[in-house]
Amino acid sequence: MQATIDITEHTNQAKDAVAFVRKRGLTRANELIEAGYSRISLTRLVRSGELQRLGKGLYAAADHNLTEWHDLAAVTKTVPSAVVALVSALAFHEIGTQVPHEIWIALPEGARKPAYPQRLNVTRFSEPYLSAGVGEHVVEGVNVRVYGPAKTVADCFRMRSKVGYDVAIEALREGWRLRKFTFTELDHFARLNRVDQIMRPYIEAITA
Repeated sequence: MQATIDITEHTNQAKDAVAFVRKRGLTRANELIEAGYSRISLTRLVRSGELQRLGKGLYAAADHNLTEWHDLAAVTKTVPSAVVALVSALAFHEIGTQVPHEIWIALPEGARKPAYPQRLNVTRFSEPYLSAGVGEHVVEGVNVRVYGPAKTVADCFRMRSKVGYDVAIEALREGWRLRKFTFTELDHFARLNRVDQIMRPYIEAITA
């Protein structure tokens, strides 16, 4: 009788754990442990095929579908303070032709570069640059923070020595052509980033 109870309890906990993960999309191991599920249960669920391990300490339900932006959701779960920035933000908003071969993120000034299995291109922003112009997008159940189009273009000009002047100019031109932002939005972030004088001749050219 005791064995039957143990099996039933394990089955119920397994169902609860899978439901917990499915509700959250991508789930960190520590989230499951804090919710009362043991590491042994996680191991069993992966072995049985009810959960899949997507990376170190990162899990999803067996039927979880990976999207085009999975890497952004994964890095957000691993580095909660990260904001998707610069080239990765351009790609997310489908602006320009850049294909990032690493994940570009912004972190608070003074933050350490996180340990992460994929290549990260980290830029540290102080305030008000860090928190301005951030939008939230749900990717695979995760709230991913990404700088908006106008802020990203202004950031590219502010960080032009890092991303390249050609990338910044292309982002401005293509973002305007695709109507990703208004002149008012662009002007606001250009002034905030103190690059309005640098951007002015390019803005005048595309809005003439």
